[in-house]
Amino acid sequence: MKIALAQFNPTVGDFGGNSARIVEFAGQAKQRGADLAVFSELCLCGYLPQDLLERPAFLDRNLSELACLAKRVPLPAIVGYAGRAQDATGKPLANTAAVLAAGRVVFEQRKMLLPTYDVFDESRYFQPAKSQQVFPFAGEQLGITICEDVWNDKNFWTKRLYERDPVAELVGQGTTVLLNISASPYTIDKRALRLDMLKSLARSHHRPVVYVNQVGGDDSLVFDGSSIAITADGRVAARARSFEEDLILFDTATGTGDIRPQPDNELEAVYQALVCGTRDYVRKCGFREVLIGLSGGIDSAVVAVIASAAVGPENVLGVAMPGPYSSSGSLTDARELASNLGIRFLVLPIEDVFRSYRCALATTFAGLPEDVAEENIQARIRGNFLMALSNKFGALVLSTGNKSEMAVGYCTLYGDMAGGLAVISDVPKTMVYELAYLINSQLEGREVIPRPTLTKPPSAELRPNQTDQDTLPPYDVLDRILKAYIEDLRSPREIADHYGFPLQLVREVALRVDRNEYKRKQAPPGLKVTSKAFGVGRPFPIAQKFVP
Repeated sequence: MKIALAQFNPTVGDFGGNSARIVEFAGQAKQRGADLAVFSELCLCGYLPQDLLERPAFLDRNLSELACLAKRVPLPAIVGYAGRAQDATGKPLANTAAVLAAGRVVFEQRKMLLPTYDVFDESRYFQPAKSQQVFPFAGEQLGITICEDVWNDKNFWTKRLYERDPVAELVGQGTTVLLNISASPYTIDKRALRLDMLKSLARSHHRPVVYVNQVGGDDSLVFDGSSIAITADGRVAARARSFEEDLILFDTATGTGDIRPQPDNELEAVYQALVCGTRDYVRKCGFREVLIGLSGGIDSAVVAVIASAAVGPENVLGVAMPGPYSSSGSLTDARELASNLGIRFLVLPIEDVFRSYRCALATTFAGLPEDVAEENIQARIRGNFLMALSNKFGALVLSTGNKSEMAVGYCTLYGDMAGGLAVISDVPKTMVYELAYLINSQLEGREVIPRPTLTKPPSAELRPNQTDQDTLPPYDVLDRILKAYIEDLRSPREIADHYGFPLQLVREVALRVDRNEYKRKQAPPGLKVTSKAFGVGRPFPIAQKFVP
C-alpha cells in the first residue's frame, strides 16, 4: 500500500480554506499513485481551536464540512476533526480521526490520551476514547492514533504519564501499520526526541509507523511538520520538510519513500521556526506589512531579518527613533541594516517630544533625581510613534525584546513592549547573537547585520553611557540561570551549586523573574521555541509571595 503523508498548514476556523487544501493535497496524492492520504490532527477546523469549540455554530460547521469533504476527496483519506463523543456523560466532543471513502465517513477513531501540560488543555474540551479498534484497509490492518496516543511507550519513557497505551492495545488487535495524525508544536531539540521515540515505537512493536504532523504557525505555536514514515526495524523510509507544506509517499510493501532535506542544525531550525511563525501570524491575522523599531542593536536587527524573510523586504518598514542618548553609530547601523535588507527606512527623532514631556512634568518632578521614570518616557514615546504608524498604515508592529529581558523585566510596558507579535521573546540573548552570526555567515552569505551591531556592548541608550550590564549579570551567566530556573525548574541553591555562581546572585535573578510576571501578562504573544516559554504554557500568579 502506498500512503501519502499530507502535511499542510491549516488556519483555525477557515473551514472552506482548509477543506480546499485537503482536496488539493488528496488530488496530488492520487495522481502520484497513493492508495490512502493521511492528514494531521484537527486539520479540518485547525489546531488549536481553543474555546471556539464551545460555540455551537463552530461545531455545526465542523460537522457539515466533514460531510461535504467526504464527497469531494478523490481517494480514501484520514482527516482530523472535532467529532461527537460516544458517551452520554462528560464532555460532548472527541478529538477524532475520520476515514473518508466512497463519499462518506466509513470509520472513526477517537483520541484516548488527552494532554493537560504545557500549552495543552484538551481535557477542557474533549472526552477521551475508552477503546481503540483496528481498521482493515487494502490488505492491511490500520492502527490509527492521534498525537499523544503514541507518547506513552513503556520501552522509551522512564516515567509514563498515563496508565493505558493505545499503541500496545492496537498491536494486540493485530495492527499491521501504525498511523498517527498529530499537531505537535516545535521546540528546540523536539524533532530529534520525536524521531527517537517513533523509531523506538516501530522497533518495539515490529510495525511500520506513519506519523503526519501539522505545519505552520498558530498564534504563539509553530508546528514544524517533519512528518515521517519509519519501517518496522526503525529505519527512516520517508521524511517531509520542516516548516513547509509537503506531500511525501511511503510504500509499505517496499519500505521506501520520499526523503526531503532537513535544517542543517538546531539553530537553523530555530531560525526557520521564527520565520514560519512570523509569516503565519502576520498572514492569518489579516496583515500584509510590518513595522519594526530599529535601534541599531542586535535584537531589532535579528527581528528585521526574520521579518524580511517572512513577509518580504518590500513589506517591512524599519523606524529609527534617536533620542538624546542615542549614539550616532546606532543610527548609522540601523540605516545600513535597512539598506542591506532592502527594507524601507524612516527616521523619527524623539528629542523634541521628550523635551515636551519633561517640561510638562517639571513641576511635579521638581527636586527629584532623574531615574527610570525619564528612561521609560523615552521608550514609551517610541512605542507611541510605532503604534501611530501602525494605525495610519495598517501595519503590524513587531516588538523586539528577547527572553532574557522579558524574564527579568528589563523592558518597558507600553514602550518597547508595544506591538502585535513578540518575535524573539522566547529566544535568550545569547542565542540572539548566535542567530545573528548564523544569518551573516550561512543564511545570507554576507554581512547583512553590520559588524558594530555584533560587537558593541548591548545598551538601551536611555541614559548617558548606559549598558545592559549596569543592572544585569553578563548574558552568558544570566541565560544559564534563567534556563535552569524557568525551563528546568531548578532551585536557586541547585543552580548556584551546579554552576558555581554566588547564591545571592541566583536568588536575585529568580526574584526578578517572579516579580515581573505582571509585565509579561501584558506583553504581546510571542513565538514559542524553547521547552518553557512565557505565555499560555506557563500560567503563573502575579499576586503571590513565595520566595524560592
